Amino acid sequence: MASISNSLSLKHGLSLCRPQSASLNRIHRQILSRSFRRSFVVAAAAYANENREFVIVGGGNAAGYAARTFVEHGMANGKLCIVTKEEHAPYERPALTKAYLFPTDKKPARLPGFHTCVGSGGERQTPEWYNEQGIEVLYKDPVTGIDIEKQTLTTNSGKLLKYGSLIVATGCTASRFPDKIGGNLPGVHYIRDVADADLLITSLEKAQKVVVVGGGYIGMEVAAAAVGWKLDTTIIFPENHLLQRLFTPSLAEKYEKLYQENGVKFLKGASIKNLEVGPDGRVAAVKLENGSTIEADTIVIGIGAKPAVSPFEATVGLNKQVGGIQVDGQFRTSVPGIFAIGDVAAFPLKMYDRLARVEHVDHARRSAQHCVKALLSAQTHTYDYLPYFYSRVFEYEGSPRKVWWQFFGDNVGEIVEIGNLDPKIATFWIDSGKLKGVLLESGSPEEFQLLPKLARSQPIVDKAKLQSASSVEAALQIAQSSL
Repeated sequence: MASISNSLSLKHGLSLCRPQSASLNRIHRQILSRSFRRSFVVAAAAYANENREFVIVGGGNAAGYAARTFVEHGMANGKLCIVTKEEHAPYERPALTKAYLFPTDKKPARLPGFHTCVGSGGERQTPEWYNEQGIEVLYKDPVTGIDIEKQTLTTNSGKLLKYGSLIVATGCTASRFPDKIGGNLPGVHYIRDVADADLLITSLEKAQKVVVVGGGYIGMEVAAAAVGWKLDTTIIFPENHLLQRLFTPSLAEKYEKLYQENGVKFLKGASIKNLEVGPDGRVAAVKLENGSTIEADTIVIGIGAKPAVSPFEATVGLNKQVGGIQVDGQFRTSVPGIFAIGDVAAFPLKMYDRLARVEHVDHARRSAQHCVKALLSAQTHTYDYLPYFYSRVFEYEGSPRKVWWQFFGDNVGEIVEIGNLDPKIATFWIDSGKLKGVLLESGSPEEFQLLPKLARSQPIVDKAKLQSASSVEAALQIAQSSL
């Protein structure tokens, strides 16, 4: 589950918006910093015994990594409160579509196995961990209102929370089909949390024909999981090929062939008119605009997500070009004392000099850590993020081919593709002679470690020499020699 949003549409679905000048940014940060310190001191003095110094709204991955950073700085015990709509402690959300959906005989992921922060090799932060660290967690009680003048939050249960500093980490909600075309029928599923995944598993246990709507990350990962259940599976999407925002047509063709070899069918360039209901009240088919129908007893909608900005939309300030809450390089919003991290933050993407919003677990982790360090310490450097996306599919027991690819950088410029999926493939993006991005499938640990070095350094590479490489390994050596 991942995407990157930018303003002013460009080639490959990316876009550009130049941030303020450096001098204006410095002035903006100084003003915010002074205002924040004043508001925090007042709040702490007036409400030291009855209110929270730090509140995180949202219980996703970003919240979990932020909590760990508070603990590392000795500022969690009795000082930090997390308010979440979920009933679980923060967890590594990618597991939901990568391993949670596997059949029970193929060792699916289950909590507490993938609580934050095991995804990056850290300690597993179970509910007991939060108790031991003195972190208050309010489960199943989402925030419904905010008063920035009084620095208070209202929750669904009616609680009124006073905060000194507030971190918004509310993530995204799944984009849904309208109810009028069947988007809420029994058997129609969306995946954003464990409860969603549990409902889908209940359907998969009884399913015969599955339709996945969407050819992005969720579509590819859910379809691969359905193959593990040995179900009749079809992917429908309006684009010309899979993962059009990132994959080249040639690369997509290879993955599509792999899926087809696993029994998955494709309907590309298709538009859906509505979802049809059966006599039992459950979804029974997908009706296309061309009048044809595809039978299905289970449908998974994976058509993207929207930043969960309510109730902050009217008070904190949104960026309408990329969506989300606009922040600076320290994740400070325009309101003193309020920060935003993870999927919901519209932040300056420093290395490409544009504003972006990134829906990815790596950004959730890094933005959380950067924000809390800036809040609690003297750290002043700007967040310098390198875009990174990956996927892992067909990783269940008995799969004839497990797939794992990683991409770093920017997918702009000319394309050089080396190899195929047997045993690996690499794609390089070269713009004005510079290596801007690289994707590698089935690489070794050492090869994967090379990718971010290449993408961040953006070395000058010899395109002709790269094109003549005899193998993926040789191509990577040519790229590495250019560093």
